[in-house]
Amino acid sequence: MTTSLHSHHAVLQDFFIARQPILNRDQRLVAYELLFRGSAENQAMITGDAVAATATVIAHASELGMEQVVGLQLAFINVDAVALMSDFIGFLPHHRVVLEILETVRPTPALLARISELRQAGFRFALDDVVLDTPDVQQLLPLVDVIKVDIAQLAPDELPRLAQVLAVSRKKLLAEKVENMAQFEQCLALGFDFFQGYYFARPVILSGKRMSASELVILHLLELIQGNADNRELERCIKHDALIGLNLLRLVNTPAVSAGVRVDTLGQALLLLGRRQLQRWLQILLYVRRGTSAQFTSPLLQLATTRGKLLELMTKKLRPGQHQYADIGFTVGIMSLMDTLFSMQMSEVISSVRVNSKVSDALLFRHGELGNMLALVEQVEQADGGPARAAMLEQLQLSENELTAIQVAAYAWVNDYVHGISRTVH
Repeated sequence: MTTSLHSHHAVLQDFFIARQPILNRDQRLVAYELLFRGSAENQAMITGDAVAATATVIAHASELGMEQVVGLQLAFINVDAVALMSDFIGFLPHHRVVLEILETVRPTPALLARISELRQAGFRFALDDVVLDTPDVQQLLPLVDVIKVDIAQLAPDELPRLAQVLAVSRKKLLAEKVENMAQFEQCLALGFDFFQGYYFARPVILSGKRMSASELVILHLLELIQGNADNRELERCIKHDALIGLNLLRLVNTPAVSAGVRVDTLGQALLLLGRRQLQRWLQILLYVRRGTSAQFTSPLLQLATTRGKLLELMTKKLRPGQHQYADIGFTVGIMSLMDTLFSMQMSEVISSVRVNSKVSDALLFRHGELGNMLALVEQVEQADGGPARAAMLEQLQLSENELTAIQVAAYAWVNDYVHGISRTVH
């Protein structure tokens, strides 16, 4: 079967990944659904030939490497009957994936036997897009661990009824297409265990909301860095927040930064870390919730840092050697969720911290090259493909393959760098 997998290698070109977060009841990140989308040219090839589609998805997942793409989380991957019956499903690491059985799969005796066999090999299963309690669903239920319910396809009064019926199975329930906090709260009350959608990234504006003293210190430090203030001024500002100073010393005393040399003063720490790394660390620190041991599983932290790295890598690709422009790209990406972080209008966030016009135009209006990049990243998150994405890529003069390489590099960086920062901040 390996020959079949590699015979479809041509299909591996011109695709992009959408990585959609799955959260638990505590709003921690536990998994991603990986969606592979083809370009407009090869979309028909991917959807038209089931064997090619199966080989493509499995080859994508295997070649990219689960650790690189999803980090510490599980990966949910869609499979049809062809994929389930194929030998090359074994290319996937069973301990890292949950196989989502598509709603088009008919539970024949052969297929049910195959799922049982794969379960014995260590694979876990989810049932995708359940909207009714059908005989097919009943046959598959004993073999799955998770039932996914697409709440967008259900009327408000249908959801409680279906949740009640499915609860009898004692399987984990996952609500997908959760778009706002009201939907999340309804599903939480109905006993759902997992939630998929970008509801956590939608700003809930609280009038009269003020930033905390610690947040204001970080924003002031970022302004000082942008204004090329000297290290003594930065040191004075850091001393206003003991926790920031302590965390900075902790960060620079990690082997990756200090190479084993003990750093005891803030002055030494600032010199060792450098302006660019300090700016990046402070931007990420805003999203790290204090006093928790699970910062890395904050979906907002993951999404903001991923956007930052995606935009930085895009700017590096388009304007090689322009380090300052790459830093501005990172700033736009990470600031794009600060309205959610602070529960404020984006215009208020921007008035609280001075940014250059390229940044504000991108954040407020999606204008300019950086605004176009941010709009592309938002569309990729939603797994929107087709002509609109192709036009955006053409405008930016990026190919599908370049975008995919940038995505994989960004995911790997976030998994590594942010996890390292989270371990040093308490």
